[in-house]
Amino acid sequence: MNWLEEGWRHVWLPYAQMQTAPLPLPVARTEGARIYLEDGRVLVDGIASWWTACHGYNHPHIRQAVAAQLERVPHVMFGGLAHEPAYRLATRLAAMLPEPLNRVFFTDSGSVAVEVAIKIAVQSRLNRGERGRTKILAFTGGYHGDTFGTMAICDPEEGMHSLFTGLLTEHPVVPLPRDEASVAAFDAFLAEHAHTLAGIIVEPLVQGAGGMVLHPPEVLRHLRRAADAYGLTLIFDEIFTGFGRTGTMFAFEQAGVVPDIITLSKALTGGTLPLAATIATDALFEAFLSDSPATALMHGPTYMANALGCAAANASLDLFESEPRLAQVAAISAQLARELEPCRGLPGVVDVRVLGAIGVVELAEIANPAALRMALVAQGVWVRPFRSILYLTPAFTIGEAELAQLTRAIFVVLSEK
Repeated sequence: MNWLEEGWRHVWLPYAQMQTAPLPLPVARTEGARIYLEDGRVLVDGIASWWTACHGYNHPHIRQAVAAQLERVPHVMFGGLAHEPAYRLATRLAAMLPEPLNRVFFTDSGSVAVEVAIKIAVQSRLNRGERGRTKILAFTGGYHGDTFGTMAICDPEEGMHSLFTGLLTEHPVVPLPRDEASVAAFDAFLAEHAHTLAGIIVEPLVQGAGGMVLHPPEVLRHLRRAADAYGLTLIFDEIFTGFGRTGTMFAFEQAGVVPDIITLSKALTGGTLPLAATIATDALFEAFLSDSPATALMHGPTYMANALGCAAANASLDLFESEPRLAQVAAISAQLARELEPCRGLPGVVDVRVLGAIGVVELAEIANPAALRMALVAQGVWVRPFRSILYLTPAFTIGEAELAQLTRAIFVVLSEK
């Protein structure tokens, strides 16, 4: 394949040491829950392209919506001009979320959506004349993106960005308040340092890139109480967990609380095009209103509210309304729990856990993730282990037999270790 060999000399891959990275698998096409390789092999995709393709690949409704939009307006700048897909999408997202989450700021990636959330939380303080409250409280095991602002609120020890320690803006990182000791430590930290904080950020119910670590809804309720007590902006990063992945449309619904800001991306367009959204309360929006341009939110990505992405997102929302996605997630959850449980007895396995359409087999260690990945490819599945976990986050439309192939492949490969 000339394109692969020639391009390999110029491409820089994500999360890869290029000196030792193997050639990636060349893809010919995708359909449903399957990846068709150039060499004729077919893989069942267990991670839905980093958790995005919730309706499966190449869904005809999304494809047709994007094709129709391409004929009209592929993209137009969002500064001073408007197009129907973005305004309709903003209206629909606000309607899906509880009051007072009403103001939608569109970006083109999850990291930038979180950057905007940080900026809103801090600038809303600055606009009120509160110059000392500039820090964001984040949590051990958390991950919020790879840009400089988001790296600064990731776990500095356990994350991927320890090399930048001392170079990033310093924000406090503490354990999640999930048991008596950590609740006491969290409360004590706030009592001493809340006057320096603009907000709190958390991934609701599951810390994704931190190792698919679960926490109960009570954690979110405690954070909401604490944010209210100290007047802090509570940010829920639902870029991974939003749109059904945890069993409800949004993870925070399981806690019965509402954030001040929510960030969304990944499954927003059904894995078709890049798009993200930062959605804030009316009160935060109003903190930017004045006669002075200096208080405005000075942020505007070039491809903000890209019309093709907004068309795909509207089509994705159509599917959530017309097809039984949450019922499918419930069925996937039951099958994952049933079929991954036998892995618990295998050597080296330290935990098996399931939440919604997320299934995790945690190992004591994974010495060679690339070799493990290729062993799974030999079983006809695409699963990308990282850190010490094998995980499944399949499309919600995956068939029962396809899901069984994924769980069986994990059991077989771990049995052979």
